[in-house]
Amino acid sequence: MRVFVAVAPTDMRKSFSGLAVAARAVVAKDPLSGHLFVFFNRRRTMMKSIYWDGGGYCLIAKQLARGTFVLPAAKERGVVELGASELALLLEGIDLSNARRRPRWERVDKWVAAP
Repeated sequence: MRVFVAVAPTDMRKSFSGLAVAARAVVAKDPLSGHLFVFFNRRRTMMKSIYWDGGGYCLIAKQLARGTFVLPAAKERGVVELGASELALLLEGIDLSNARRRPRWERVDKWVAAP
């Protein structure tokens, strides 16, 4: 599952159908793809996300009691693609602009012929 975050503000009165239309219009992806689409309000105090699980839409919402979400800067079309761990950090209030990913182990297939 890929995670697409719309950085531009979205009307939080929208529910299943409205957010599915926003996924098509803002993110330019098919909401029936099974990907997670995340939207925030203008004050960045509320988040709604939607995804298709094969039998219907699932809607997830979070409203902060205090503070605001710190959204990453969008490079193109006001949309950022995040990993699941990055989304979890964002929802916990961690500013991703100063965070950096450490080098990780990557599998190297030793049986692949060298060019």
